[in-house]
Amino acid sequence: MLFNSLPFLIFAIVFFSFWPFIRHKRNAKYIGIVLFSFLFYGWWDWRFLLLILFSGIIDYVAGLLIHTDVKRKNIYLTASLLANIGSLAIFKYSRLIAETIENLFSLTSINLDLQSNLPEITLILPVGISFYTFQSMSYTIDIYRNKLKPTKNILHFFAFLAMFPQLVAGPIIRAKTLLAQLEADKKTTPIQIWNGLTLIAYGYFQKTVIADNIAMLVNPAFQGAETSESMIYWWAVMICFSLQIYFDFSGYSSIARGVAKLMGYHFKMNFNHPYFSTSLKEFWQRWHISLSTWFRDYVYIALGGSKKGKLRSHVNMWITMTISGLWHGAAFTFIVWGLVHSFFLSLERISHWTTKIRRIPGGATVCWAIVMIQIIIAWVFFRAESLGQAVEIISNLFSLNTNVLFLAKYYDPILFLLIGILFETAYLLKTRYKIVRKAFNNIWVESLIITVLVCMSIFFRGPEQEFIYFQF
Repeated sequence: MLFNSLPFLIFAIVFFSFWPFIRHKRNAKYIGIVLFSFLFYGWWDWRFLLLILFSGIIDYVAGLLIHTDVKRKNIYLTASLLANIGSLAIFKYSRLIAETIENLFSLTSINLDLQSNLPEITLILPVGISFYTFQSMSYTIDIYRNKLKPTKNILHFFAFLAMFPQLVAGPIIRAKTLLAQLEADKKTTPIQIWNGLTLIAYGYFQKTVIADNIAMLVNPAFQGAETSESMIYWWAVMICFSLQIYFDFSGYSSIARGVAKLMGYHFKMNFNHPYFSTSLKEFWQRWHISLSTWFRDYVYIALGGSKKGKLRSHVNMWITMTISGLWHGAAFTFIVWGLVHSFFLSLERISHWTTKIRRIPGGATVCWAIVMIQIIIAWVFFRAESLGQAVEIISNLFSLNTNVLFLAKYYDPILFLLIGILFETAYLLKTRYKIVRKAFNNIWVESLIITVLVCMSIFFRGPEQEFIYFQF
């Protein structure tokens, strides 16, 4: 069920009609959240509810056993990790694993045909599997680390795991945060309701007006409908994609946070205007915060972080970023995307070039421009259909072909690209100038802005597109 669809509107109306009557009764609240969340997720394919139940029951039981049977807690944690990672391996990485084995054996002149023999069910990617498995894993890992006590109420656990606003595309909410909020009985305040509606309005505008309209330039480029070798064309495409994926995912996160606020719950910010970053390190502190902090806490730090020397810290970072790339998709393009970021991050750490450049006049702007080029080059591998296509696009980015005939054909997407840039610039002005900040904080100005955004979401929405991160 898509946030930007009529079924979800009906779903939300029905849910919030029941919510005031069940939210103050603990088990009724948990049952309501679980049932509506299962309906929300099962709308795609009810069979994949069995996968959530499988992962959830194993982690619920493992959490209890880790807490009560300390001597065998390593065994229970291993079982939890194997169940979750195994589900990902079967449903998300079967084809990649089969392809890799085939390629390795082909080097010895042995031809295998594993991909065509994979079970049909493994070729269908369950929506949001990477998100809820990571959320579920963090529950058992935190119990293992004595950072969390398990809940004995299985309804409480599944209300945390399956809560529909963030179920299929995050943010990844830690159990310590959400379990406590679910257990509390707090009344939703008028400020929470207003903030929730504001987030939802911003989210729909980001997704339906900016991201979906920009997609009209991006999608044909990568699908091969356009064969231009123009440097200007491909820079326009990649800048558009950079903003498309940002507004698409940030929009989803804003809607999820807004719906949660209407329920009385708080999800932390998942995107903090990452394209204003003047270093790649800063970018990762602002981009998909719930996932980047998950990898920091459960992979990078678990590997030793920076405690075992500078060289080891680089190795740990490369491993973390490579796994992050693989998390995003079962293709070598995503792995290379992670490696490209690893290379630029290591270069930044070793040379301290951002610190040195900031010392000169206008240095922050130069840093920003260089970081944006690095990010855009990496996005090529993220979006490309193959490594060959990615290499071809990068060669076009640095060609001398300056054909601009495409501009007339893609006037509308470029117009919405400029609207997106203006939207982000407004935030920058708000943070830098007190008079602008004061104006934005005025209830009448804010109401006018929300009204304009809602109207644009209705009358200027682009062709309906699935949220990009649903594929992960």
